[in-house]
Amino acid sequence: MAAILPRTIRRAAEAALSLRSVPLRGAGHLARSLGGGSAACSDAGTASVEFVPWHNGGGILHRAASVDPTAVVEAGAVVHSGAVLGREVVVGSGAVVGPLVSVGQSTRIGYNVVLSNCSVGEFCTIHNGACIGQDGFGFFVDEDRQVKKKPQMLYARIGDHVEIGANTCIDRGSWRETLIGDHTKIDNLVQIGHNVVTGKCCMICGQVGIAGSVTLGDYVTLGGRVAIRDHVSIVSKVRLAANSSVTKDIQKPGDYGGFPAVPINEWRRQTANLRLFSKKDGVKR
Repeated sequence: MAAILPRTIRRAAEAALSLRSVPLRGAGHLARSLGGGSAACSDAGTASVEFVPWHNGGGILHRAASVDPTAVVEAGAVVHSGAVLGREVVVGSGAVVGPLVSVGQSTRIGYNVVLSNCSVGEFCTIHNGACIGQDGFGFFVDEDRQVKKKPQMLYARIGDHVEIGANTCIDRGSWRETLIGDHTKIDNLVQIGHNVVTGKCCMICGQVGIAGSVTLGDYVTLGGRVAIRDHVSIVSKVRLAANSSVTKDIQKPGDYGGFPAVPINEWRRQTANLRLFSKKDGVKR
């Protein structure tokens, strides 16, 4: 083959072959920066890089990750050790799939999504910037009046056919796992605290805040900017009007609104009476 190649091409080929045997400068540093370094990586010239490029999309995978050949990991995305990606999963650029995270078949993960300490079901959509599985906001004051962190050791479990909006955050569990039921749809900028459990087919609109250890039944709808205090339970088939605040358990299906949230007709009467009493001239109409 060398005889038939032009001299310049032959020299270029020989140079390329010689470079394969030269250790990549900074390989050990790259491995350590990505979390794949070990004690054996102290010699950067001989250390093997734990993260390798993925053939389908140009992203980077840890050698211990399990990725279906049909999965797409786009350039700039990182899949860590022990992660599992199912068939036809798409991981967008800048996304991070953390250690031991599993993602089900045909799930699409948007740009700059961070998944840690969680599992995601099949046919889900996670939009750009969402974060799932980080520590919840759990603290207490000890005998010395120092603020101490409560252990956050469990996981967040996302069901099948779930859609999660951009920049939404779902915390991992502390005393029970955070669970998002099948077919639940979550809008942008939603905060779901640790230990929250939602049923199936819930609709959660933008800027909702759900404090820790809340339990939602099936087919619950939360309007925009609804707030739910911690350890509250809401039965199935409840709808909450926008800007409502839930301070105690809701045990009967129906429509609710207000602060604190009450049955919708009662809230409307409260609003009408407040308007009448607040008129400057004091005349009721």
